[in-house]
Amino acid sequence: MKIPLLDLRPQHEPLHKELLAAIERVICENGFILGPEVAALEARVAADCKARFAVGVSSGTDALLVSLMGLGVKVGDEVITTPYSFFATAGAIARLGARPVFVEIDPATYNIAPEGIEQAITDRTQAILPVHLYGQCADMEPILEIAKRRNIAVIEDAAQAIGAEYKDGRRAGGMGDLGCFSFFPSKNLGAMGDGGMVVTNDPILAERVRVLRVHGSAPKYYHAILGGNFRLDAIQAAVLNVKINHLNAWTQQRQENAQRYAQYFSSLTDAGKVWLPQAIYGEGRHAYNQYVVRVRRRDALRGYLTERGIGTEVYYPVPLHLQDCFRDLGYRKGDFPEAERAAGETLALPIYPGLTAIQQEEVVDAIQSFYATGHSERMNR
Repeated sequence: MKIPLLDLRPQHEPLHKELLAAIERVICENGFILGPEVAALEARVAADCKARFAVGVSSGTDALLVSLMGLGVKVGDEVITTPYSFFATAGAIARLGARPVFVEIDPATYNIAPEGIEQAITDRTQAILPVHLYGQCADMEPILEIAKRRNIAVIEDAAQAIGAEYKDGRRAGGMGDLGCFSFFPSKNLGAMGDGGMVVTNDPILAERVRVLRVHGSAPKYYHAILGGNFRLDAIQAAVLNVKINHLNAWTQQRQENAQRYAQYFSSLTDAGKVWLPQAIYGEGRHAYNQYVVRVRRRDALRGYLTERGIGTEVYYPVPLHLQDCFRDLGYRKGDFPEAERAAGETLALPIYPGLTAIQQEEVVDAIQSFYATGHSERMNR
């Protein structure tokens, strides 16, 4: 049985006619740039995040970039973030000539550890950029307290966490000054191409992001600030307006799959072979964009699963502080041992809606076989 890391067919096939009708509607209306589809999606996402405003943009990466621009981050500024995330988190900071300042992660959640933030603040710090990695909110309460006390803005990288909740019911993206989402096809709410969204409760920031996404033009052809072409495509918005109706159900399926994995993996976790993701914030809601386990002999296990047709991925094999393009920041191996350990030990398993219990059993059985037969030791000799 071949089991891919991600299969979108169980989501798309029941919606096939509705998705085609939505795309055809945009074609018939000839409304390809912004317009009613984008506005409708903005309203839905803002409501889902319990935020006042949402602004559709061209990608999750551009959501980060335009949010930093909206705060006035510039050459020489510093932005505190995590070394363990997708490249765009730090890349957007560096593109503006600012310096990413990394803080160690919590080994249980892989999110930024709040206790390291305060000592990283300098007089050049303009923002804190926590990431809600894999679909679980970072520990926002202490982060927001530090930011408020030090008068520093907070941008949430919620690219993997739409629908996730913090322990008090607040939604990912709606807690900081700005929240950033990606609609890359593999996300819990994925388009059929690139797309993103910025949410905020601040009307001034919302308007600034709207202006920045159209080359800084307000009114048209008059430019008081430099922006870019960061508009969300109307066809992608139409697709997302169909799919967002099913987001809660898909998130629930991911959570059910995670619960099933926890049952199936019990013998391996008891034996200290596999460590499962932890949802540690009481009543918080983990959205499980990825289901990432920590395992012994990760690379050998991954090869073994690949031979058996089971898809996996490593998110992320090289922490950001060790990427070649950030060499001039002066970080070295050993500076963030928890991030480095996560990069060497974690593995993402299939978790998508539509994944069956039989497929999950197959995944777990293969992992049990790897450890039970001594195959793992032979592959590492």
